[in-house]
Amino acid sequence: MRVLVVEDEPRLADAIAEWLRQETHAVDIAHDGSAALERLTVNDYDVLVLDRDIPVIHGDEVCRQITASPAHTRVLMLTAAAEITDRVMGLGIGADDYLTKPFAFQELAARVLALGRRSRPAAPPILRHGEVTLDPSRREVFRGDRYVPLSKKEFAVLTELLRADGATVSAEQLLEKAWDENADPFTGAVRLTIHKLRRKLGEPSLVETITGVGYRIS
Repeated sequence: MRVLVVEDEPRLADAIAEWLRQETHAVDIAHDGSAALERLTVNDYDVLVLDRDIPVIHGDEVCRQITASPAHTRVLMLTAAAEITDRVMGLGIGADDYLTKPFAFQELAARVLALGRRSRPAAPPILRHGEVTLDPSRREVFRGDRYVPLSKKEFAVLTELLRADGATVSAEQLLEKAWDENADPFTGAVRLTIHKLRRKLGEPSLVETITGVGYRIS
């Protein structure tokens, strides 16, 4: 998934981002509300992890604007305010979930994953296509009875292809979902990842290239 972390404390923002990247998500960071809204207009995020008390534009206003937009982005609001009235207010302005500080990174990651499932059309918890089985929660892939060890990017790309259920996914779409905003679209990263994924999945090849269009699972 593509996640935007908005947190004005750089060390905490980096820690959240690193934890989520370990979960195979592509993560961008913003340190104030203005930067967050700018990124939200440019990139298609599945989940927004939003600290409520951020500078320039308050987190409440960021939440209101993203909720009022046609974007499908789900909002997980972070705050040091633990009172019930604060949580009710946060949910009332459009947040989909609410987590108070301090929090466990494992819980935050689980909530992000749950919100990400809600940001898209419903998908089964286990993705299957032919011989391939992918378990997002355990981050395991099997072809038949054979376990297939994948890198984070390979896993993320295969997840997108399986979610498409045989439809073609463009390189731009894969880049959008599996890489963060620092990725260079001209590096051939998608093509290289597809090549490695094909090799690890084995023969006969399951990932088909549709020339000039993209890739699909066959």
